[in-house]
Amino acid sequence: MNEMIVEKILVGNLKTVGEKNSNHPMNREWTSGIFKEPVKDPVWLGKTKLTGDEQADLKNHGGLEKAVFVYPIQHYLKWQEELMIENMNIGAMGENFALSGQLEENACIGDCYKIGEAVVQISQPRQPCWKPARRFQIKDLALRLQNSGRTGWYLRVIKEGYVKEGQRLQLLERPYPQWTIAKCNEVMHKKKKDLKAVTELASCEYLAQSWRKTLHAIVEKGENPNVEKRVYGPNI
Repeated sequence: MNEMIVEKILVGNLKTVGEKNSNHPMNREWTSGIFKEPVKDPVWLGKTKLTGDEQADLKNHGGLEKAVFVYPIQHYLKWQEELMIENMNIGAMGENFALSGQLEENACIGDCYKIGEAVVQISQPRQPCWKPARRFQIKDLALRLQNSGRTGWYLRVIKEGYVKEGQRLQLLERPYPQWTIAKCNEVMHKKKKDLKAVTELASCEYLAQSWRKTLHAIVEKGENPNVEKRVYGPNI
């Protein structure tokens, strides 16, 4: 396994941008905590977030299951090439931990890691929403993120403590090696008709409750009920 380093730790206050009365949905005023800046000094990682970090939509961001958003820095070169946006670099996705040495293919649900004084655990893949799309004025960016598999993932905090950029993630436990973030994304977004796989993933005890609820809905109703609202939101 490659050495996993948190190259940057980023936090951000709420910021309102756009034009309040714009006729174009993509230009309208919106408020978000996606605009984050690196923190050089040690920062306290609590149960629900890093000190100094804010989220506008507390229903879908932050909290016990989404205390930290992790995004691999290796993805940014691909996005720059595919989208031809030079300033799409570290921090662009609103991540808290900009990580090197690990991708969705080798990060697993339930993985426990020590970083600094803290212990964290992978809880779920990120389900991209409309806000990165608004930030970069690409209406279907959430779908591109989702379909590419380059989504990043969330951590819950098992033990609070101070963390600092440049620290290594030390793997302590891997109870579900079969449920990589890549595999979870595949089941949720590309293999929804494979009800056996959907049911098996829903039974993973360390998977976030919101994901388990959605997977159960797929089994019962044959659909993921909130995809359009999540990926496009007020951008259309």
